[in-house]
Amino acid sequence: MKTAAIIPAFDAANTIERVVSETVERFSGLGTVYVIDDGSRDNTRALAEAAGAVLVVHPQNRGKGAALRTGFLRAWEDGHDACVTLDADGQHPPEEALRLAQSELGSDCLVLGIRDLRGAGAPRPNQISNQISNSFLSLFSRRMLHDTQCGLRRYPLPAVLELGGQDMGYAFEAEVILLAVAAKLPIKELPIQVLYPQDRTTHFDSVKDPMRVIRRVLSTLHKTRMVSRPSGDARPIVHRHRPSDG
Repeated sequence: MKTAAIIPAFDAANTIERVVSETVERFSGLGTVYVIDDGSRDNTRALAEAAGAVLVVHPQNRGKGAALRTGFLRAWEDGHDACVTLDADGQHPPEEALRLAQSELGSDCLVLGIRDLRGAGAPRPNQISNQISNSFLSLFSRRMLHDTQCGLRRYPLPAVLELGGQDMGYAFEAEVILLAVAAKLPIKELPIQVLYPQDRTTHFDSVKDPMRVIRRVLSTLHKTRMVSRPSGDARPIVHRHRPSDG
């Protein structure tokens, strides 16, 4: 399976070069590494391209959801079967992105990374916002979802494009989960390691963005008629052990 890495980036000059170079090294022979520069005002573009990424540019900032959709379409057009998304701020180690890319969880599955936010030292507002989002989406999907805001995921192509997600911002990732449930696209989960360095820069607003997520979820529920209800035990399969090196 040809799997791309997609890195949406906005004003990420402090971290993008390292993230790209490490991802390019790990995805060698597996797929292309794309950086979707979402209207950066610094030198993110030059650094990403110099580090080996294929650069796709939004002249103006459009939001993470728009950047992801641009990346999905480009990866599919270039012949990839799936893509792994990771953030440009260094939160997601490229070796974890590779582990998702190589996991044997089914090429047709949406694979969600599960973070241990408390163990990783995530800011308290981020932990609270993720708990709220998890509870909200689990309730309406009737699935126990352990991490609905993690940006480290593996998406099947072109299935994710066919879901028709519309949100331009961070709420796109929650929207995709509900659309996948409604479309009966298999969802699986894989625990991952993440990093929260003290100098990490994030554009996620822990107050405003969760409210935008809730609004998008309510809109998606209306569009999907409260989401198709799976029968039986529909909880995602959580693989708790790392694959062996052999």
